[in-house]
Amino acid sequence: MAWGAILAGAAAAAALSLILLILGTGLGLSAVSPWMNRGISANTFGVSTILWVIFTQILASALGGYLAGRLRTRWIAVPADEVYFRDTAHGFLAWAIASLATAALLASVITSIVGSGIQVGAAQDAGTAVAATTMAESDREGGPMGYFVDSLFRKDLNAAPAAAVPDRRDALAASAAEQPAAEVARIFINDIRAGTMPEQDTRYVGQVVALRTGLTQAAAEQRVTEAFARLQATLREAQTTATEAADTARKATADASLWLFVSLLAGAFCASLVAIYGGRQRDFSPPPAI
Repeated sequence: MAWGAILAGAAAAAALSLILLILGTGLGLSAVSPWMNRGISANTFGVSTILWVIFTQILASALGGYLAGRLRTRWIAVPADEVYFRDTAHGFLAWAIASLATAALLASVITSIVGSGIQVGAAQDAGTAVAATTMAESDREGGPMGYFVDSLFRKDLNAAPAAAVPDRRDALAASAAEQPAAEVARIFINDIRAGTMPEQDTRYVGQVVALRTGLTQAAAEQRVTEAFARLQATLREAQTTATEAADTARKATADASLWLFVSLLAGAFCASLVAIYGGRQRDFSPPPAI
């Protein structure tokens, strides 16, 4: 093995890959635009990116394979079949070393691709209960869950003032009247996980709402049922949006991985083939004229 020729070809291939990658990045950024109806479309950008990656691999690998075959020392008294095999091996090794060097330089990009695939799988396993818990934990200072809970305790400013709370209300109702929002939020979280709101929870939350707003028990329970239904619809919509985003990311990751495999395979083939051509030029080129 002529390792000097192999390393020289690998260095040239890696450098050309880097140059073409930078050039492709510049061309891609100049072709797209954040403004509506300007620049190329997303599909055109994706196809052009795939073609540029394949073109980069083929051109860089061909250069590396040619140098690995052309710069090797001439083998004396070696059969032709062996020469072809060795030239092919030289081109393949040059491609392999260049690919490993490029992967080491672009490790962050590869890590992000793999990481996005793992995150997609985790996102698709998330259910409504996890979404409800996350919403509740992020809403201690306000937010979607806080909005729905606060909507239960809104008073009708156009209605007559509520009657004073009798002193004979028990201690449980008085305690619920002091800090009802946190308790109602916990009830909603538990019922969202179960998928339905039991009648006793509806009645109890209705009592708390009636105590704070002055509504009748029936009107308070109706308000609780409507708020719970709106919360369920919001969670289902959020889960659908997250699932669609996860599926889109999964498809994009799968397509990127498959086309990257195709480009690397084409690069390995071109490097091995062109190395044979470079070796033949090295062996059968006429001596320079004196």
